[in-house]
Amino acid sequence: MRAVRTNNACAARTWARRTGRARVLRLLLALCSLTALFATATPATPADAATPAGTAGTVDTEAAVATEAAAGAPTQAAYLADRLRENPVYVTDQLPREVPRSTAPDFARLAKKTGVPTYVLVLPTWSGTDGKQLLGAVHDRLGRDGLYVLIEGTDVAQATAWGVRVPAEAAATVALYELPYDAGPVRGLERFVEVIAQGDAKATARAEAARERFRDGDEPAEMYIGPSDRRNQSFLTGILLTGVPLSILLLSRFARRRRPKKPVLRWIAPGAAVLSAAAIALTAPVVFDQTRSSAAEPPSPAELSARVERVAAGLKQDPVYADPESPRVLGARQLDRLHERIQAFRRSEGGGPVYVSVVPQTPESESAGDTWLFTAAVHAKVDVDGVYVIADPDDGTIDVYNHGLRLDSSRLSSGLPEYVTLGDSSTDEADDHRLGERLDTLMTFLDKAPRTDRPQSEPAPASAPNAEEEHALPPLFSTDFWPGLFVGAVVALLLSGAVAGVTWIVRRLLRRSSPAPVPSDRLPFTSPVEPSASYLRHTAYAELSALTGEFTDPQERGTAWDHLDAAMLLVDGDPGRARQAGTDPATLVAVIVLARAGRAALAGEAPEMCCGVNPLHGPAAHRHHVRVSTEGNARRLLPVCEPCRDTAVAEPGGIPARLLKLPAPSPGNTRLPYYDATDGPLTAVPHGIARLVDKVRETAGVH
Repeated sequence: MRAVRTNNACAARTWARRTGRARVLRLLLALCSLTALFATATPATPADAATPAGTAGTVDTEAAVATEAAAGAPTQAAYLADRLRENPVYVTDQLPREVPRSTAPDFARLAKKTGVPTYVLVLPTWSGTDGKQLLGAVHDRLGRDGLYVLIEGTDVAQATAWGVRVPAEAAATVALYELPYDAGPVRGLERFVEVIAQGDAKATARAEAARERFRDGDEPAEMYIGPSDRRNQSFLTGILLTGVPLSILLLSRFARRRRPKKPVLRWIAPGAAVLSAAAIALTAPVVFDQTRSSAAEPPSPAELSARVERVAAGLKQDPVYADPESPRVLGARQLDRLHERIQAFRRSEGGGPVYVSVVPQTPESESAGDTWLFTAAVHAKVDVDGVYVIADPDDGTIDVYNHGLRLDSSRLSSGLPEYVTLGDSSTDEADDHRLGERLDTLMTFLDKAPRTDRPQSEPAPASAPNAEEEHALPPLFSTDFWPGLFVGAVVALLLSGAVAGVTWIVRRLLRRSSPAPVPSDRLPFTSPVEPSASYLRHTAYAELSALTGEFTDPQERGTAWDHLDAAMLLVDGDPGRARQAGTDPATLVAVIVLARAGRAALAGEAPEMCCGVNPLHGPAAHRHHVRVSTEGNARRLLPVCEPCRDTAVAEPGGIPARLLKLPAPSPGNTRLPYYDATDGPLTAVPHGIARLVDKVRETAGVH
């Protein structure tokens, strides 16, 4: 298409010189402009990137002049070339939420570091537009050699050099693949300039390495988090803030049940819980220190209103405003036809002004892509009632809003043919989305639209997202932080329950595989009141095995030997019989008491009594009258361990619940206090361990 434009322009000039007929020249120039209309969505590019300005570029520029003269407005490339002629860095006003114009000094500072004349264009992303062709067309119209960089949205989309030797393509590749998508345009250009300074060889190698990593799936990690990520952080912080301290308290309580209570240590767990909560509350904001979800800086009010004011100013001059930064989608004849239809509608009965804005709508714009909001802002600036039409040159959609005319607004919003508002497959394939035809169809629809008795207007649209707060992350201690607190408490309870269950299972397994006696200071807190037969068998075997193993001198005779001898009498001289099913529970308790007393004697303690409330509690230091029944006031003088003594003093009624109960010999498996459940040697426990030894020997007939 570029060749057609160039050849036509050259033929026009040659024929005009030969004939001198100006009218024919104008005719041929008009034909050139019609030919160029099919290429406006894809601007021409030079035949060769190395072609110096002044050869093919000159011919292209002359053809462009012919086109612009016929159309009455500059093309996209010509407009952008004029902007770069004023300033080598041009930032669009259509992306204030992502790339506000206040970033232009940052781009200019980086552009100077390339060491060559550099021209930077920051534009919205256009679907179907070749960035290289656009830069070529801009270069031809500007007529200056140098490095041309196109930034579309937030990415370095294209870079081409004319008349200078720099690794432009390699630098653009590195900026694309080495940085995450949310790095922002300033960081992208900074990386681009960094690679330019490395020279051709290093830049090419770096670009190939970056491309290879990307093919292997090694993409750079995102630099910013989104609102959902912040909610996850808040949720996790809430879980930790309650889960960790509560777990410490619950697990410490579980551990204290298996250890003697010491007043000095009772405040360690609460202190650790408080310290952990404080540490989490202070550390979480440092670890999760993100405050924004984007590299974009907040725009100023002037930047947010710049495009609306530009469009409104254009509509005050002409009811059809075509965005000069966008590819041309309306030809000269289509514009003339649209102007005629607008004038006719204005003069019709019940008609009025029609304003057509051929402007793209992007999420990064001041209205966040909301055409309703954009139209309301333009209407407020134009300050004239009428039908406002938004035709998007990028996606081809058309939106219509009535502001103050005697037209049915609901019919305009929902009754328009789909071909007008959204188009069809043919409009999707066309570069211009056939907007000229569809706008003409829209005017026909307006002409035929029934008039209302009174003027109607669109309701006020919802406000656009606050540009200051749009990319600001919510505070860490908000949103899902509160549900996290509840979940943390539940997790702590589940964790403590799981630990308790696992500990119980592990202890059971360890007792079976390698039985070991429980330390005597823990016996009052771990010994059951109604022990099972398996517990008694396991404990009796463990205690008796430990006692026999601690005897280093078989010839030694003394208290410990007496205790061992009595215990062995109860199991017929075989410790293994203690593990056999069917052994009398009272006999097993007596074996346990004697074995523990023997081990204590070997350690030099030699207790004279064991607890008469529950002989499994171990040694006793005092005798005390204790209540032995919940009914009446029956009391017995029994030796008691320290915990049982404390209970007898502070809560006398609690002693019956602490009494060791064994199965009764009668059928029914009723449990009775140990001294009522048997008439064997165990009944001598309340009278001391020495009496128990004598009772065992008497029963066995040994003296």
